[in-house]
Amino acid sequence: MPNKLAHFAIEADDVDRAKTFYESVFGWTFNAWGPPNFYQIQGAGLHGALQQRREPMPEGRKGMDLTFAVESLETIGELVVRNGGSIVSDVFVIPSVGRLVEALDTEGNLLLMMQYEPEHLAAMGL
Repeated sequence: MPNKLAHFAIEADDVDRAKTFYESVFGWTFNAWGPPNFYQIQGAGLHGALQQRREPMPEGRKGMDLTFAVESLETIGELVVRNGGSIVSDVFVIPSVGRLVEALDTEGNLLLMMQYEPEHLAAMGL
């Protein structure tokens, strides 16, 4: 079996606030499932969950970076800010791949958003 990413989880201090953010920015929907404050994410392109943060986030960046393929960095950036998030980097250009920006959601989680070059999207099967 190939080793592929099969699931991701977003932890939130305020799950309702995070649901509203991701509904408004990415158009995702959520289905309550399992324990309280645990939701399956629909529409993310990969099996995912939104869940109550289990412990306070330690200082410093830990964990993995996940990159969201977006049609327009400008449009998605406006949605992020309008819905309580923030843009925390300048746009990075990765030659032949695309343009990348870093943002924070309402819970302080890092979002990497990439406007891929069409050829790179095709090579990735997106």
